[in-house]
Amino acid sequence: MASLSSIGNSGLQAAQLRLDTSAHNVANLNTPGFRRQVVEQTEAPGSNGVQASVQRDGQVGSALEKDVVEQMSATYAFKANVQVIKTNDQMMGALLNTKA
Repeated sequence: MASLSSIGNSGLQAAQLRLDTSAHNVANLNTPGFRRQVVEQTEAPGSNGVQASVQRDGQVGSALEKDVVEQMSATYAFKANVQVIKTNDQMMGALLNTKA
C-alpha cells in the first residue's frame, strides 16, 4: 500500500508537468508546423500514485482554449494534492501525539 505522501507527491509532479506542457503549447502558438503536446497520466505500478508523460498531439496547430482549461485544471489538481500532503502530515502528527 502506498503512502498518502507518495501519492500526493506524484500528483504534484503530474500537475506541474501539465502546467509546463500547457505553457510550452501557448509559447509556441504561432510556430509554423507546431504540434501541441499533451500529458498522458496513468496509474503508477503498485498504486504509488500517478505517472505522467508528455506525448505529441496528432493534429498540427494550436488550441489555446484547451491549453487555458488545462492550466486551470492543473492548478486545481496541484492545490488538491497539496491538501492531501498537509492532511497526511496532520494525521501523522496526531498519531505521534497519541503514541507519546
